[in-house]
Amino acid sequence: MHLIQIGLPGGERRVGLVQGDTALDLTSLQARWTHVYHLFLDARNQERSMADSVAVALQGAQPARWNYASLWAAYPGDPEGWLLPPLDHPDPGHCVIGGTGLTHLGSTKARDQMHKSSDMPETDSEKMFRMGLEGGKPAPGERGVAPECFYKGNGTILRGHHAPLDIPNYAQDGGEEPEIVGCYIIGADGVPYRLGFAVGNEWADHAIERVNYLWLAPSKLRDCAVGPELVTDEPFQDLRGRCRITRDGRVMYDSGELLTGEANMSHTLANMEDHHFKHDQFRVPGDVHLYFFGTMKLSFGQRGPFETGDVVEIAFPSMGRPLVNPVHRLDGEQIPLRIRRA
Repeated sequence: MHLIQIGLPGGERRVGLVQGDTALDLTSLQARWTHVYHLFLDARNQERSMADSVAVALQGAQPARWNYASLWAAYPGDPEGWLLPPLDHPDPGHCVIGGTGLTHLGSTKARDQMHKSSDMPETDSEKMFRMGLEGGKPAPGERGVAPECFYKGNGTILRGHHAPLDIPNYAQDGGEEPEIVGCYIIGADGVPYRLGFAVGNEWADHAIERVNYLWLAPSKLRDCAVGPELVTDEPFQDLRGRCRITRDGRVMYDSGELLTGEANMSHTLANMEDHHFKHDQFRVPGDVHLYFFGTMKLSFGQRGPFETGDVVEIAFPSMGRPLVNPVHRLDGEQIPLRIRRA
């Protein structure tokens, strides 16, 4: 099942079920399904899966239909509707966005080039990657080695398909990270429920990270994009994709084939999820979690700085249509914030 969320002028929203170039309007069947979040809550209250809830709603029904190709081609603010991230929370403060890195076979090379000079011994990136190789795939019921992890922000940084990814005036650059994102909601019982997966661009500032790897944490505090589809039945074993960056229609970077999923990673999905949700603060009932599982290739070091108007396209065919985002570099003088006493 591939789900989308549709934005309309005036703040109206719809949930759609993708079927080829058509999207069935599920909100036309259940008015309260303005968010995938509400679909999940209804399913839990009825002790059904989301797929079963949708199937029941569709029985004998004639839902409204959308031209999905037109929605995918639209940009935010289009009067005919546009695509939102496929999962969010009605209150952005209850959407937690984080991720992990150095999880993919071969991913350590790009990161290590940022952190290592020629005369250095094994870097922390190399050590972390080796730890994953040795202990990232524990036997069922056992806790493996923890992967690298980071916090990005809450739902205020979340962007959808065709929404711009910003480079703040205090940043040195932007940096695409083509990844798969795990999509979760914490149930009323405090148990994390995985709804499925989506394509993601974990936008970061690799130029700042290169100065000192201890700046990795602030380098992650940027926008990110997720979508366009939430895929509920992807097994997350062997996904193959590609990332392209274009400027004025000219390709300035092509990743070649990208490999993700457990077959191409040093950690199991269960191990990465365990080490995220083991923390009590990440099991608050009702919260949404979007968790980036890492990438194996970056364009950093193979291109010049991003410019406004550059376009990043990330495609994993098994995950539906590509995620495409323009880049927007914010100009202006860096003026320190004025903090007032309360």
